[in-house]
Amino acid sequence: MGNIGSGYGLWSLVVINSLVFIIFAFSFFKPSTKRDWRTFGGFSAFIVALFAEMYGFPLTIYLLSGWFQTRFPQTNLFSHDSGHIWWMMTGRHGDPHFGLPHILSIVFIFGGFYLLSTAWHVLYEAQRSGKLATSGPYARIRHPQYVAFVVIMFGFLLQWPTLVTLVMFPVLVFMYVKLAILEEHEAEKQFGQVWRDYAARTPRFIAKLSGDDAVHAP
Repeated sequence: MGNIGSGYGLWSLVVINSLVFIIFAFSFFKPSTKRDWRTFGGFSAFIVALFAEMYGFPLTIYLLSGWFQTRFPQTNLFSHDSGHIWWMMTGRHGDPHFGLPHILSIVFIFGGFYLLSTAWHVLYEAQRSGKLATSGPYARIRHPQYVAFVVIMFGFLLQWPTLVTLVMFPVLVFMYVKLAILEEHEAEKQFGQVWRDYAARTPRFIAKLSGDDAVHAP
């Protein structure tokens, strides 16, 4: 097993990249309640864990190096490109940044941030006027902000999967589902029939295909 390559140990990049994405998410999400901070804190922990392996120490590659070495004996496991595990495991060659997993990851990440941004503006206006948010992304799904965080994290997993983030992902998804259900109970108490009518026509997490196909979906 070779030494860890020069693409790692770059802790300044870990800090810079983590801060960029965390601040970017903060500017769109703007947590204010304890529940908001739990949501944002889980996402932030995922981001830090991701970049700590992407530029700091390749823990996943290190732990699985024996298994990888037997299957990819000609591969420098501790080069930065090898961190794109999906690319390496499918036997691809060339620059992984131009591979389908990486391209799809960019689509998911930017799409998630766009959803987070548009959802926040709708929610902010609704909260300011004391109304239920039902327009924009909220006309398609009841919890666009939670969906946005999940989409962003999934995008990062397509680009750079690690053992830590693969474990964190389902845990965070479960946490977001529980928080979403709790929010629904509170919204029903506050808005009553208005909420029930909205929930009956708007799916919780998976957007309906068209406005004519209003079905209640979990």
